[in-house]
Amino acid sequence: MLPPWAARSSARTTQSNVQTNSFKEIKATEGQLKACEFLRTFWLGIMVISVVVLIPCFWHRHIVSGDLASHTYNAWLVRLVKEGRAPGLWVKPIWNNVLFDWMLSGFTSLFGFGLGEKIAVSLAVLVLFWGVFAFVYAISRAVPWTLLPAMAMVAYGWTFQIGLFNYYLSIGLSFMALSILCAARGWKRLYALAATPLIFLAHPLGVAWFLGASLYILLLDTVPERFAVHLPAAAGLFLILVHKFMWLRLTVNNTGGSLGFYKISGLDQLILYGHRYKPLAVGLFLFVVACLFVDVMGRRRKQALSWRWSLPFQLYVVVELAVLLFPDYVRLPRYTSAITLLLQRLGLVAAILAIAWLGTLRKRVWHLAGFGLFASVFFFFLYQDTARINSMENRAEQLVGELPFGTRVLATTYQPPGTAVNWFNVLDRVCIGRCFAFGNYEAASGQFRLRALPGNGIVTTGVQDSVDIESGNYIVKPQDLPIYQVYQCSPRISDLCIRKLEAGEKNDRLGIHP
Repeated sequence: MLPPWAARSSARTTQSNVQTNSFKEIKATEGQLKACEFLRTFWLGIMVISVVVLIPCFWHRHIVSGDLASHTYNAWLVRLVKEGRAPGLWVKPIWNNVLFDWMLSGFTSLFGFGLGEKIAVSLAVLVLFWGVFAFVYAISRAVPWTLLPAMAMVAYGWTFQIGLFNYYLSIGLSFMALSILCAARGWKRLYALAATPLIFLAHPLGVAWFLGASLYILLLDTVPERFAVHLPAAAGLFLILVHKFMWLRLTVNNTGGSLGFYKISGLDQLILYGHRYKPLAVGLFLFVVACLFVDVMGRRRKQALSWRWSLPFQLYVVVELAVLLFPDYVRLPRYTSAITLLLQRLGLVAAILAIAWLGTLRKRVWHLAGFGLFASVFFFFLYQDTARINSMENRAEQLVGELPFGTRVLATTYQPPGTAVNWFNVLDRVCIGRCFAFGNYEAASGQFRLRALPGNGIVTTGVQDSVDIESGNYIVKPQDLPIYQVYQCSPRISDLCIRKLEAGEKNDRLGIHP
């Protein structure tokens, strides 16, 4: 039996429920995935694929991933709070945007901060990667071997590199739950809802996506066919109402007018550390278009296309409407800092839905070869760029290692043109056990579990102060002393120096910024 959302269209097709090809596609029967059978058959392949997918987590001494360093550093501060060694700091019990931080605290307490961080990140990567795999499997009813390289690129794309791991984890969990919803029938679909609390612990935006997508899937399955074709328009109308509410009731920043092709399509997940990623993204886009064109031309009956493409295509269109209508920045009354990068976060969902759409195509060997080639170039670029940032962090570690324990330190770093991923947190991880990264943003933002009282001497409590420290425009206050600045003393990104600051001076007065 075909998926629930495809049942009506399937009556018009003569397509077989079972296909055999070189990739050993496994078709589901009775609306359920044969998960146990799949695991028994391919357990060795799953283990090998998992090991290969995790290579970028271990190919350098440190995982280069933007805010990851901040998360790990704050896990250390939380430990100091619990030990009574961080006066002025406290841990607030919260129930969202915290799951990955709990994982970090648990694994680092067991295995140390180096290995513990890698284990926590590896688990998050596997949740997202196999969550996407399960969703594509549930949609296409065929094992998506040919799309493994594309899934790996998305797993290490912009969201990973920026370090939004609570959100990243929530999206992986949500797609795992959606795969259950797409595969099951009747009351068994309620199993998918069991993941909602876990998704909420990771990030509330993941819950919003999961519940919205679940509602859409259920409506597509239950409403009469003559109304189902209008569901994207209905979803678009709802998004317009949300847009109006946000602009009238909340403080927002609209970047919709400056959105480029990459953000609209979801290819922004591949634009990372410089301009050379853009031709790669364009080439991948053209390859995807070729895959779609060949598949369309190879099918004589349009009815055979409709149900296979319907769900992922419609969800992709709805997400793209959200990208066009939503702001990039929104300030909520309960937080001292704004929720930012909303559109880029949606880019991860769009990229996954694009992969699910590709999963409905007829599998061909050249698909795997093409995606494999693009993935090879992508990870080659990524290895080079993250190696340079690793060298910067190693240099920063040498500099702060000479300071007495508990010294307050600031850092301002230069990022080359075309870089879409920041590495402002280069100081955070190296301060663990050594110093205090005074400009760390988490406590000041009010969005995380660690909170700080004014005058604590460990971390700033002002959001603007944190921003100014990162940009090099912070004016040192007398109560900050003694305090040091890590800065770039040449255009080479790994060439860092350190100096003691004086009250009244701008923190990055001597930094080199080409």
